[in-house]
Amino acid sequence: MQNYFVGFWNLENLFEIENYPDRSDKLKRAIGKDLKGWDDAKLSAKIGQLSKIIKLMNNGLGPDILGVCEIENENVLKRLVTALASLSRNYKIIHADTKDQRGIDVAIIYDANMVEVERGNVDTTNPGVFTNLVFNHFVMRRTATRDILQVNFLTKVKRNRIVVMVNHWPSRSGGEYESQGYRFIAGETLAYFHQRIMEEHGNDTAVISVGDYNDEPHNLSITQYAMSERSRTKVVRGSNPYFYNLMWDIIGDGNGSFYFENAPNMLDQILVNENVIKKTSVFQIKEGSVKVEKFVEMTDKSIYKKPIPFGGMGKPVNLLGYSDHFPVSVEIIEK
Repeated sequence: MQNYFVGFWNLENLFEIENYPDRSDKLKRAIGKDLKGWDDAKLSAKIGQLSKIIKLMNNGLGPDILGVCEIENENVLKRLVTALASLSRNYKIIHADTKDQRGIDVAIIYDANMVEVERGNVDTTNPGVFTNLVFNHFVMRRTATRDILQVNFLTKVKRNRIVVMVNHWPSRSGGEYESQGYRFIAGETLAYFHQRIMEEHGNDTAVISVGDYNDEPHNLSITQYAMSERSRTKVVRGSNPYFYNLMWDIIGDGNGSFYFENAPNMLDQILVNENVIKKTSVFQIKEGSVKVEKFVEMTDKSIYKKPIPFGGMGKPVNLLGYSDHFPVSVEIIEK
């Protein structure tokens, strides 16, 4: 058997420096004032803090697959991977360059010694070269938002397919209910492409969806539109392509990945389809492995035990902070 540690973390505004030359004029107008004073020293400090936490994951071995969001571009992610060099991992990056109005994207860091990106058909523009099965699913709305990144992985030894989808759904800016329609759209997009994956690759395809959904497990965007359930039996025996929301296993004790007005919110979640929970499946959830990664280093000393943010983007910078979200994680066993 082989174990895979899969995580997700909202990195809280991992942006290039204030005067980054390759930033578009549109983004300069949109976020320029919020980046005032954001220099290379602050960016380096931020990357150093993030890398400390990632190195603690998986009992100090680092994640095998880590979905991330709130990064500006691939370059800042490359700097983060460089800061993880002491883990001696063969980390590679898959980055979704989206049209988000704030310029933030989603991405995956993965250990290429553990999994590889599945190859598709021959690239017609490059004879002898195969396309990689990486997809950027557009979430359609009036104003630009992050898309859903899908990557088809094959495990290195057994050559089993496992599909990972990374989400960062529209925020609650303007009010939870006023903005919920946008998250309905994102949820419907996720459910649609989950079904398409099963149609294209077979009903035995394992799918894991991770992300900052900006809603909680009980919200309609997750339950009705993304088709996520809290009943394992319904997911396994139902006729529809449901997800099982792993966060129901740990939410009962007031757990949360993000805090708003000192109240815990489980905005960061891991959803899996039936092919990660059926007894007959190649992939299984390791019992008791679902976690909100509340490392003491990144947890404040208040009675609420909130994450310590790094700040930036118009907010005060705390060089000893990390992110305003805790990471979430799960271990997957390949039989």
